Amino acid sequence: MSLYLDNLTQSIEALERSVKTANRVDEADEDLQETVRAGVIQNFEVTYELSWKMIKRWLEENIGSAHADGISKAELFRRAAENLLITDAERWNDYNEARNLTSHTYDENTAESVFTEATEFVQDVKYLLRALEERND
Repeated sequence: MSLYLDNLTQSIEALERSVKTANRVDEADEDLQETVRAGVIQNFEVTYELSWKMIKRWLEENIGSAHADGISKAELFRRAAENLLITDAERWNDYNEARNLTSHTYDENTAESVFTEATEFVQDVKYLLRALEERND
């Protein structure tokens, strides 16, 4: 069974566009900065959710559902790294923590922390997409 990767691809593109936009925003315009940062965080949420679900689906299809069902995200990421879908399981655990904080982005420090993780996530999730594309039936 081949995985449908279009939704993941589109979400990565949206995240990447929002990060690029954030890098162009004038620092003096705090309202615009906050709005764009919120967009980056929202795109991060969507992309992160699609990515870990895609990892789980790939493991179920290629390794067996016993290796993916009912396991923690930390274990899921460890198995993804073992199968060369991702390069660093610990980084993905950090992204998971950032995703869990997204409901608290009304706090300036939390929002900035999640935003930073989101910008770093772009390259790692693009690596995942390339690995999935290479191994997709």
